[in-house]
This record gives sequence, C-alpha cells and structure tokens, in this order.
Amino acid sequence: MNKKDVKKLIIASLEARNYSYSPYSEYSVGAALLCKSGRIAIGANIENASYGATVCAERTAFFKAVSEGEREFEAIAIAGGMHGEDPAEYAYPCGICRQVMREFCNTKKFKVFVVKSEDDYEEYTLEELLPKSFGPENIV
Repeated sequence: MNKKDVKKLIIASLEARNYSYSPYSEYSVGAALLCKSGRIAIGANIENASYGATVCAERTAFFKAVSEGEREFEAIAIAGGMHGEDPAEYAYPCGICRQVMREFCNTKKFKVFVVKSEDDYEEYTLEELLPKSFGPENIV
C-alpha cells in the first residue's frame, strides 16, 4: 500500500466513527476495510442493551463487505474514542475481531492500522496481532 492509500483508509476509519451507535459506553469506533477490489467498506460499533448482542466496528465492516460479495482483503484501519472527542489512545481489535479477520485474510500480508489521527497511527500485520492462529486450513 502506498501512503496515499493508507491515508485514505485512515480518514475513512475516523469518519466511520460518526455512525457509531454506542449510547452505553459512549465509546465510538470506526473501521475502514480495504477490499482487494479497491472498495473500502466502513463499519461502526453498534451497542445493544443486551451487551452480548453488541457488534464491533471491525466485524461490521467485514460482514458488510462479505455479504456484498467481497472475499479478499488487504488492510483495515480502526479508530476509537469517546463520543465527540478525537481518539486519545489506540483502539486495538478485540480477540473475536482478530479471529474474523483470520477467516478471510492472509496473516502475513493483511495490514492492521490502529489510529489516533491522520498522522498518528501504528501498523501491524495480522500475524503480529494473532500469532499461532487457527484458521480455515486447520479444519480439513
């Protein structure tokens, strides 16, 4: 990915926070998923009074993209913070989100950007965030 594409993905993750439904935690998360086709699928966290029904921004982006026919992905950017405030910390993906990424992505190539701002972010491979993972090839 070139710097222009990374910046575009990061900006999309920051903007996706605007769609968060998080009345309980007041912590809004946005994710922007770059599909191999070039499309960017965005997602936001959606909370529920029954907390177990809450869905993270990352899974929202993945499920949205997959349900619309995408199956190959290159990178995701994730930004999170309190409503109405710029992110003050990095919002790393939870374990369930990392496992969903693992279902569809090459762990050595798929990039994960955790974002505070357009210019302040960290970059990882999925393998760095989910070492020794279990995936589809382990089922055969």
